[in-house]
Amino acid sequence: MAQLGGQGQQILILPEGTDRFMGRDAQRLNILAGKILAETIRTTLGPKGMDKMLVDSLGDIVVTNDGVTILREMDIAHPAAKMLVEVAKTQEDEVGDGTTTAVIIAGELLKKAEDLLEMDIHPTIIAMGYRTAAMKAQELLEGISLEASDKDTLMKVAMTAMTGKGSEKAKESLAQLVVEAVMQVEEDGEIDKDNINIQRIQGATADESKIVNGIVVDKSRADNAMPKKIENAKIALLKYPIEVKDLETDAKIKLTDPSQMQAFLDNEEQMIKDMVQKIIDSGANVLFCQKGIDDLALHHLSRAGILAVKRAKKSDMTRLEKATGAQLVTNIEDLTAEDLGEAGQVYEKKIFDDVLIFVEECKDPKAISIILRGSTRHVAEEIERALEDAIGVVAATLEDKKVVIGGGAPEIELSKGLRNFADSISGREQLAVAAFAEALEIVPKTLAENAGLDSIDALVDLRSAHETSVYMGLDVFLGEVTDMKESGVVEPQRVKKQAIQSAAEAAEMILRIDDMIAASGAFEGGSDDMDMGGMGGMPGGMPPMM
Repeated sequence: MAQLGGQGQQILILPEGTDRFMGRDAQRLNILAGKILAETIRTTLGPKGMDKMLVDSLGDIVVTNDGVTILREMDIAHPAAKMLVEVAKTQEDEVGDGTTTAVIIAGELLKKAEDLLEMDIHPTIIAMGYRTAAMKAQELLEGISLEASDKDTLMKVAMTAMTGKGSEKAKESLAQLVVEAVMQVEEDGEIDKDNINIQRIQGATADESKIVNGIVVDKSRADNAMPKKIENAKIALLKYPIEVKDLETDAKIKLTDPSQMQAFLDNEEQMIKDMVQKIIDSGANVLFCQKGIDDLALHHLSRAGILAVKRAKKSDMTRLEKATGAQLVTNIEDLTAEDLGEAGQVYEKKIFDDVLIFVEECKDPKAISIILRGSTRHVAEEIERALEDAIGVVAATLEDKKVVIGGGAPEIELSKGLRNFADSISGREQLAVAAFAEALEIVPKTLAENAGLDSIDALVDLRSAHETSVYMGLDVFLGEVTDMKESGVVEPQRVKKQAIQSAAEAAEMILRIDDMIAASGAFEGGSDDMDMGGMGGMPGGMPPMM
């Protein structure tokens, strides 16, 4: 980049040939990237949304209509598009559902902002208007929310989240599993979703899925000579390896005759025997070890009738602590009877091609497993994603105790409220608030389009119906506007709250960018989030959209 000095002399600030987009060019490209990304996943929204097939360089495929999965798997290069992917990831982490909604609202906000920019309204004014509208939308959302945390409502919330996600036929039985699981792991009004372990196994229908009153570990016995089943299990959890550790220094041991070698080996054997004896003395009959177990130790454990599992995952060890009441011991010398957990039975079982260890009949476990079945690997994977969404929304409902009616009803009501609010604002900000109101209608509009309905007729009918009731939404199966409260289509308030907030903030951030410069140093070809991702990837240096 060159500029003229006082004497007509050129001053180089950036190297010649540096990719750079300024002013309206930068805004236009960023908005275009956001719109394309939103359009890409828009067809997946709702019960009648379509699926996407994602194929990687190795030929592995993922078939899904889960927004965050699609965005995570896509090879996205444009920096502004990556910012919208962050919106989806945040939505997934905070709630577990509503990722597609958040991105298409953000995309529509950018589309409406483009029209306002064409009217010579400054991006800062648009951003301020969007911020004001988002705050008002949160306030209006409180007014149309319902208090609820009973089991019936939780079932409706779970079924709404799973509708149209590959688990349609078994959604009632799966919803029952989800609600039971979430209610079981609740502690002091909070739910840690990591305490619910979904063990996906193909080879049967989703109806055959079941909840385990304990934990399922994706491991087999460490030795075939060990018992396959232990009743009244006393469970020890060890982080310590049951093997002689390698010397941490480059020490050399000089042996002068064979008897010294034998003494050395005998000493090593005795150390392992002492470790096994420590486990036996504690009263444990089941052992889960996060590290390795020596073959000699396995032999002695088998003779003592102990079922042992080696190299258990850290996440499984944490869940076993929560389920059995055991304490994870880092030093085997500290292992005592007080550190042991309890379970009615621990056994090994083969299901389809998977050999698993079941830790069942735990007393009030705060971590449990769900055995999820699916006819094929891809079906099971998609049902798992639906189940994870359902767990997220049920957890959010239990924590917040607030729900909204689905089917596009909240968006229409918020749009109506924001239009009235816009009339009370003076200046150009009013246009931005009105644009925000219009952008929210993209959700019911998309639901109608994906169901093969006329989106204009659907919007007109919805607006008219909302003059009498805030619960009127679009039933895509009947193809008409109905009372969604009676239909049992319910979503957590947090889904809408987070989606609107994240979409508004992302749109605001993108609108405030008036300069895109290919960075050097720390950002060059490095960070996934900040890399300019091929600013020269297309003719003329235009950044690729995806």
